[in-house]
Amino acid sequence: MIRKLTTPDDGSNLRVSFEFFPPKTEAMATRLWETIQRLEPMAPSFVSVTYGAGGSTRERTHETVRRIVAETSLRPAAHLTCVGATREEVLAVADGYRQAGVTHIVALRGDPPAGMDAKYEPHPGGFRDSVDLIRGLRELGKSFEISVSCYPELHPESRGWDAEIAFLKAKQDAGADRAITQFFFEPDVYFNFLDRAREGGVTLPIVPGIMLQPNFSGMKRMAGMVQTSVPQWLERLYEGLEEDNETRDLVTATVAAELCHKLHERGVRDFHFYTLNRASLALSTCRLLGLKPQSAKAA
Repeated sequence: MIRKLTTPDDGSNLRVSFEFFPPKTEAMATRLWETIQRLEPMAPSFVSVTYGAGGSTRERTHETVRRIVAETSLRPAAHLTCVGATREEVLAVADGYRQAGVTHIVALRGDPPAGMDAKYEPHPGGFRDSVDLIRGLRELGKSFEISVSCYPELHPESRGWDAEIAFLKAKQDAGADRAITQFFFEPDVYFNFLDRAREGGVTLPIVPGIMLQPNFSGMKRMAGMVQTSVPQWLERLYEGLEEDNETRDLVTATVAAELCHKLHERGVRDFHFYTLNRASLALSTCRLLGLKPQSAKAA
């Protein structure tokens, strides 16, 4: 049974943020803007816009972020990576964002242009990694809010938990304001990671990333790429639903909302949804959490 989350007695609120990806076609652009318009009334803390692998959608990301600033009341957070550009080029992009009114950056190393399976090599004259990028952004100015990624089940290239937590601590020390996790499906995955991070000196907020992907085959592929474990109970829920989109959507929203509820019971107040540019799933999940739009647009 899904239980509505109630506002805690201490007055703190449940907060959500959404991630979008930039469109590759006109049809996808139309769908994205329909999604943005429908989710805007939910008053998210921020919305992030991704890069493709190897920075392949860099220009579309810039265009999308600039349009969000110009045409909505949303606070966009632009993904910025080290891939395929010099330090000067990356910082020029960041400065352009700032001049356009975008002061929230999601600072990432980025995936190699050849894909996640390829070995990462820093661009000649570029930033070495996300820690180096964060330092560069802080040198550019103190006005940026900086979010970073973290992996509650280890980064695919990780050398183990000590190295994983030390690297997150280095991001914090370089100037990161918050970390957003890769998606996961069991609450203990998040809390075990949180305990490790706190024991390692990481004090910044760690926001759980919640996946809204109704295509189970696609979700398993993504999970394999980022080393997210997929529990058997979840696989059983999607059995036989390959051609039943309506039921798959219901299962997806229910699973996401129940995970959020379990996290909330243990003190989590912020949730970041990987929307895959699908408004209905994000709205359904928010409704199951007791959140309502601030206008009739998303009703």
